[in-house]
Amino acid sequence: MTQKIRIAIQKSGRLNEESLQILKDCGVSIDNGRDQLKASAANFPLEVFYLRNGDIPQYLRDGVVDIAILGENVLIEKGDDISIAQKLGFSKCRVSLAVPKGTKYDSVKDFEGKKIATSYPNTVVNYLSQFGVKADLHIINGSVEIAPNIGLADAICDIVSSGSTLFKNNLKEVEVMLKSEAVLAVSPKIDTDRQVILDKLLFRIQAVLKGRDYKYVLLNAPNERLDDIIKMLPGMKSPTVLPLAEKGWSSVHSVIDKQAFWEVIDNLKDAGAQGILVSDIEKMVL
Repeated sequence: MTQKIRIAIQKSGRLNEESLQILKDCGVSIDNGRDQLKASAANFPLEVFYLRNGDIPQYLRDGVVDIAILGENVLIEKGDDISIAQKLGFSKCRVSLAVPKGTKYDSVKDFEGKKIATSYPNTVVNYLSQFGVKADLHIINGSVEIAPNIGLADAICDIVSSGSTLFKNNLKEVEVMLKSEAVLAVSPKIDTDRQVILDKLLFRIQAVLKGRDYKYVLLNAPNERLDDIIKMLPGMKSPTVLPLAEKGWSSVHSVIDKQAFWEVIDNLKDAGAQGILVSDIEKMVL
């Protein structure tokens, strides 16, 4: 029987969707029928386990699953002994402390002796201890935002993405304790055979992530400005330059880092580039 690597992902929600999407982008086809707790890939030695996010660290620790896609914040809270093979760049959020909008706030010291509702007690204790602050924690599994409104707590600690949930509950974010994103975590009990499969999957994931960071660009350049334009487009090694049928012009192919995309495009136009075409890169293998 062929060995399969076992991966845990969140069974519902945005992290579930983005986890399945990156596996799909890696060419892994999963037959995941509705309400299934386990599914196998049709074209890769992989089994998917759909689990509650908070339970995944223990499954990794026990070796029930070999790898998992989960929020880094969950690992920090419940699995700081588990290693991360790759940060994945999606499901970004922060774990923050928030208080009612009308509350005067000066510093972390203001939490001394206060009641904080949270699903992240270890994270809160570790953060406050850096400042010598002790608070009274109320551990809530679920929506903590209502706790100050019903008199259960003076403040909350929770994950924040856009901040809209805090706004709706008349709360303001006052301390960002950590920033988080989805990560690929690895069980300390993974065996050699499954490590080989993990290395193959990691190769695919890294190619997909690299492609997401860049854009492919194709342009026409006047030969007298070619050297200047090439300096703006380092590419993976160097740009590809081909002569056009029209004398005095060349076609230049390269990649642009998304972070500097518009600045580079503006500079290319100023340098005389024409007919600039830009497209997404599905995968990039270096």
